[in-house]
Amino acid sequence: MKIHSKGFFHITVFCAIPILALAGCGGVEKEAKYPTGYGRDSAGDNDIYQEKESIFGEGGLLGSKKKKDDAAAGAIGVNGFLWRAALDTVSFMPLASADPFGGVILTEWYVAPETPNERMKLNVFIMGRELKSDGVRVKAFRQVNTGGSWTDAKVTEETTRKLEDAILTRARQLRVAHLGGSN
Repeated sequence: MKIHSKGFFHITVFCAIPILALAGCGGVEKEAKYPTGYGRDSAGDNDIYQEKESIFGEGGLLGSKKKKDDAAAGAIGVNGFLWRAALDTVSFMPLASADPFGGVILTEWYVAPETPNERMKLNVFIMGRELKSDGVRVKAFRQVNTGGSWTDAKVTEETTRKLEDAILTRARQLRVAHLGGSN
C-alpha cells in the first residue's frame, strides 16, 4: 500500500495537533514570588505569605480550620490537667509512648509484684481541651500466665472506670492547686 505524500501530510497533521495540544496542558509555570519588600503598600496587603480570608469565615468550611487563638505554637493539644493527671496515675507502669498533641498514652505490660502470673497494659485517651468527666477514656488489657504462656483475660468495666475516676480526681486536684486553692 502506497501512501501519497499529500495523505501522509494530512495524517501527520491530524495526529500532531492533538499531541501538541495535550503537551501544552502539562501545566502553566508561574514566576516564583519571593518577599522582597518592593511593590508592597505600607499596610502589607500584598504580602504573599499573609493568610487569605476564606469565603467560609474564620473557622473554614464546617469549622474544620483552626482559629488563630487555637493555633498557638507549641501548645499542648489536650487539657493539660487531664494530661498531667493521666501521666501521674499510670506512672507506676513503663510507658511505651506518650503523645500530648493527640492525647494518647500507651503503656508497656506491667507485672505487679503481688500477682506475678498476671500482667496489665493501658491505653489512655484524653478526649479534648476541656476538663470534663467524659474527657478521658481508658482501655485496659489483661493477660494471665498459664503454663508458661500469656493468654488474654477479661478486664471488668469497673477496673477501667476506677482508672478513669482516679485520673479525673487527680486532674481536679491539679486544677485546684493551680488556681491557688480557690474554685
